[in-house]
Amino acid sequence: MALVTLREMLDHAAEQGYGVPAFNINSMEQGIAILRAAEAVEAPVILQASRGARSYAGDVMLRHMVQALAEMHPRIPIVLHQDHGNDDATCLSAIRHGFTSVMMDGSLEADMKTPASWDYNVAITARVTRAAHAVGASVEGELGVLGSLESGEAAAEDGSGAEGKLDQSQLLTDPDEAAEFVRLTGVDALAIACGTSHGAYKFTRAPDGEILSMATIAAIHAKLPDTHLVMHGSSSVPQYLQDLINAEGGEMPQTWGVPVEEIERGIRMGVRKVNIDTDCRMAMTGQFRRVARAHPREFDPRKFLIPAMAELETLCRDRFERFGAAGQAGRIRGLSMDEMARRYASGALTPETATAKAA
Repeated sequence: MALVTLREMLDHAAEQGYGVPAFNINSMEQGIAILRAAEAVEAPVILQASRGARSYAGDVMLRHMVQALAEMHPRIPIVLHQDHGNDDATCLSAIRHGFTSVMMDGSLEADMKTPASWDYNVAITARVTRAAHAVGASVEGELGVLGSLESGEAAAEDGSGAEGKLDQSQLLTDPDEAAEFVRLTGVDALAIACGTSHGAYKFTRAPDGEILSMATIAAIHAKLPDTHLVMHGSSSVPQYLQDLINAEGGEMPQTWGVPVEEIERGIRMGVRKVNIDTDCRMAMTGQFRRVARAHPREFDPRKFLIPAMAELETLCRDRFERFGAAGQAGRIRGLSMDEMARRYASGALTPETATAKAA
């Protein structure tokens, strides 16, 4: 199957009541492991690249790598998504390089450090949405700033992360503002702030309602029942991977991520896209450390990468199954971007029609 748009995939997910994991990728090995997992359980998948990943691997390499993965797994619908685009140029250059979806993160200014004003966020997100929809690409916006409700601070990842102290009005997306933001921008999906954050060190204890506000998700879904919600910073930071890394010479302090059970609750509240990066890094790094410690004379990179890919595949397969995406791949048609552009132009695709039955 050719690459598909985020809008088509999330419309189907909404219709069937499941969530789609969005895995960040930087390399061929990550892509192969993720697609092997998707193929094993027949799940659609979102592969997303940050600005850092695009700089690391290069747009041409990423595009051809994902196209090759699509050829290797023709039954699996794949979205290629720009994660945390910081301005018009970043988003539109991604589309020119074959991305079928972009995130315009107007919650921060272009430096990806300074919290942005409402007017700035609405203006730039609406502008990117109009341009993307004209060619059939999907757009994810963000309202609210990712960061810890415990510390009031954000963690940086691939150059994205607010600096300074944040207050609760920034760290928790307001449901009324969310409804107005979607109306004004026309985005296909909305990333919200509910206490999650980038990286491994999200919470200093097992999260409860005080530091992970699932109630915020419920309230936004009540206001926007037809809008696809996105949970960023949703790695679970599994204890077994922390233990593996530390047993093999690592020094990760004890930390807690977003429990998979809470993500499953979020999916029942309208979350359709779940961003996962740290878990994937930990899966591979744990195996790198294990091989290096057990075989100190080893120098063949493949001997490190093969078990690392297997660990990542196991983790991804679990998320596909837990989020309800397993078995859904064959039910997505795979409309072309030209067809999506025609539907946007005709008014058939609006935020209000997001949960309409897939054509």
